[in-house]
Amino acid sequence: MVDFEEHGHDGRQAPLDIADAALVLCDARGRVESWPDGAERLFGHAAADVVGRAAASLLAPDDAARLAELATECRAHGGWSGTLTARRKDGSLVDVTVQLARVTDGDGTPHWLVVSAEASSFPGWEISRAVLEKLLMQTPVGMAVVDTDLRFVWSNLALERFGGGPAQERIGRRLAEVQPGLDAEALEAQMQRVLESGEPVLGYEHIGRPQSEPRYERAHAMSFVRLDGVNGRPIGVCYTVLDITERYRNRQRLTLLDRAGTAIGQSLDVLRTAQELADVAVPDLADFVTVDLLDSVIRGGDPLTGPPGDTDRVALRRGGQQSARPGVPEAVVEVGDLASYHSWSPPIRALVDGKSWRVEWLDPQGPEWAADIPGGRRRLLREQGLHTAMVVPIRARGTTMGVTSFFRRARSEPFSPDDLRLAEEFVARAAVCLDNARRYTRERAAALTLQRSLLPQGVLEHSALTLATSYRPADELAGVGGDWYDVIPLSGARLALVVGEVRGHGIGAIATMGRLRTAVQTLAALDLRPEELLARLDDLVSRVSEEGGQGADAGAVGTSCLYAVYDPVGRCFTMASAGHPPPVIVAPDGTAAFAELPVGPQLGVSGLPFEAVEVTVKEDSVLALYTDGLLAGAGPGAGEPAKDRLLHALAAPDDSLDALGEAVLGALVPRRQHDDVTLLLARTRGLAPDRFASWELTADPALVGRAREMAAQQLTEWDLPALTFTTELVVSELVTNAIRYGSGPIRLRLILEHTLICEVCDGSSTSPYLRHPRTTDEGGRGLFLISQFTHRWGTRYTTDGKVIWAEQLLT
Repeated sequence: MVDFEEHGHDGRQAPLDIADAALVLCDARGRVESWPDGAERLFGHAAADVVGRAAASLLAPDDAARLAELATECRAHGGWSGTLTARRKDGSLVDVTVQLARVTDGDGTPHWLVVSAEASSFPGWEISRAVLEKLLMQTPVGMAVVDTDLRFVWSNLALERFGGGPAQERIGRRLAEVQPGLDAEALEAQMQRVLESGEPVLGYEHIGRPQSEPRYERAHAMSFVRLDGVNGRPIGVCYTVLDITERYRNRQRLTLLDRAGTAIGQSLDVLRTAQELADVAVPDLADFVTVDLLDSVIRGGDPLTGPPGDTDRVALRRGGQQSARPGVPEAVVEVGDLASYHSWSPPIRALVDGKSWRVEWLDPQGPEWAADIPGGRRRLLREQGLHTAMVVPIRARGTTMGVTSFFRRARSEPFSPDDLRLAEEFVARAAVCLDNARRYTRERAAALTLQRSLLPQGVLEHSALTLATSYRPADELAGVGGDWYDVIPLSGARLALVVGEVRGHGIGAIATMGRLRTAVQTLAALDLRPEELLARLDDLVSRVSEEGGQGADAGAVGTSCLYAVYDPVGRCFTMASAGHPPPVIVAPDGTAAFAELPVGPQLGVSGLPFEAVEVTVKEDSVLALYTDGLLAGAGPGAGEPAKDRLLHALAAPDDSLDALGEAVLGALVPRRQHDDVTLLLARTRGLAPDRFASWELTADPALVGRAREMAAQQLTEWDLPALTFTTELVVSELVTNAIRYGSGPIRLRLILEHTLICEVCDGSSTSPYLRHPRTTDEGGRGLFLISQFTHRWGTRYTTDGKVIWAEQLLT
């Protein structure tokens, strides 16, 4: 024990030197249990004279009378400090500074620890103690001490502002009892961890609703430090609380804006962007959010520039909605449906005026929300407990496209002006994304319209083939591509099937596709063989690319194209490919395989020749032509190679080609693909033997009459007597021309399809030409007469020579 008269190094007594104080221990009834030497020096009483006596007997009469009151205050606050007057053994009075604290022993028995010293001897201690007490009790930082059972021992006045009642009501209670809505379990877990480890926790951030303001969410920064006794054993935890709600909300607002910048505008789809706007706002800003857009905006049209009209009701299209509750029970319409509002309701006022609207306490019976609107919003607001609202117009580039409405439920705090500013800021960001999506929707619709106008129109029908097409454009991020297909009737009841793909996307690719499709149709009209047609098309692309430089025409370079010609008489496909994947042939028994087709270079790339193959198929076989987008997507079952999945999908039996096409796309194409997909299916039908006739002829002019007789007899069997005269004329002229200018072998063939076709083949490649003879010419009128008496005529070349043909209409 340091001597009571010990001085500091500067000659003054050391303030707050507890070694010079008298430490007295009393039981719960106030009887002295321990009387150390320091107490004997201060009061003059020996330990034997004091132990067991009431401590009140050592005080002056006035202070002894106050002792019961001080004990009550001590129990309420966990301690007491102040100045008392004590009576020494010699009868003299002495003023002592007393610090009284409640302690427990290892068995939990309560005791009172009394620290006292002569007040006149330690003026610095009294001053320091008063300053310290005032500092701790009146600091704006909440402070509290809990014992090892996590029950309050002491707390300051600042902590009362965080709820839970006055300090005296906290004593002996746990935090969960004082603040039941504050997630006390998490805080007590932190205290327990500090008690066990001794490691302080600094800056722990806690979010909750204090008992004093259960409607408002508050943020606190808390620190926890363990308190150890003189023996080194823990006796409790001291923690501090600082309100950081404003800082927390500012951070939350910045986080929300940052998330809005990344989450909104992920696509160029108007409805998806509207839904992203609603998703971002829930639950951080609101409990229920709706996004209503003008109907023209969703279609890609321009927003209205004036008032919506004089009608009492205005319909907006629900673009998106989100709720903190599963299933969005607050909604009166579904996404994509029309939501009706009165012309004087807050959403329409915000739409017309372009100004936001906010109400802290929403009256469900107020005129703002009409009961006669379908869905009954008054009833909904009341049942769902929506009590505060904001409406923010969606404006971008000087036009208003719709409104966003925000609601909170009863347990949430009302919307503040800061909340409205935050909503306006991220709605403004979303509005730019919505306007971009709207503009893209308009451009995409124009591109799709242009593309469809450049593709075959109407139902594809032909006696030789049953046809079906399936097309899916790329998603909005990739844009509409330059895929095309075509079905071109040819001479001899034949049919050309074309599938091609232009590189790139957008209007330029579509325009290039239209030019190439026209070029293919023009070349097909010349009855060129597939490999020759692709060679001519390749020359055209190269030449146009050289003339156009880097302009729009340069986009044709790298185009792929597959050209196949079907002859129903021989049930034969003749096909060639310019960088296009080979078709799939499905036999009548369901066996599917890729055609063994040499794939040549893409158009305009190398100028190398193309090679054609002939494939004979059975009747009721299916030929599948497609673009490479069908094999590029990671659709369902992506673990299996795309080619195998294509074969399996095509092998599935289905009488309807349309259903088969949709099944193939469903099996291979993902929901959002990055390339256009075109699929052309053709089921073969051979020409019946009684629908054509063929005769081999020698190069004898005497056989011309016999050829006319055989043709006339065949027309009689087909019951076409009205065409006999013209057919005899055509046969006579064509056979005579083959005998005179061609070479053997000569073959005459009649085909009855939707027209009557007359063909004469010979082994010469010399091309006839139409002359316009003068009245005095004795020859040269054969082809002129054919051109006048038939619907159309022409010449096509084969590997063995040429075919001159003529068609007549049946009626």
